[in-house]
Amino acid sequence: MTGKSTEDVVYTAEFIDGPLAGQVDSRVLLHGKHEPRVSMMAAVEGVETLFWYDEEDTRDVQGRLHVRYRFDAGESDPYLPTGEGE
Repeated sequence: MTGKSTEDVVYTAEFIDGPLAGQVDSRVLLHGKHEPRVSMMAAVEGVETLFWYDEEDTRDVQGRLHVRYRFDAGESDPYLPTGEGE
């Protein structure tokens, strides 16, 4: 009996906007499914900040699930986008 391969239990998460725009992560499928809403922690000026992202769409990329996530500014901790402030 063989176990599941890594490709069967992970998916690619791409953050398409917000403070993590362009970041791509490998995430674990939960009970064979991806998460429709994810939270990510990041340090902003030395302070841990919580960002929420919601599923935008999914697709198969070379046999692996690829999920794009859109930033939920209303539910996330506030932050100053790069180039603003000062």
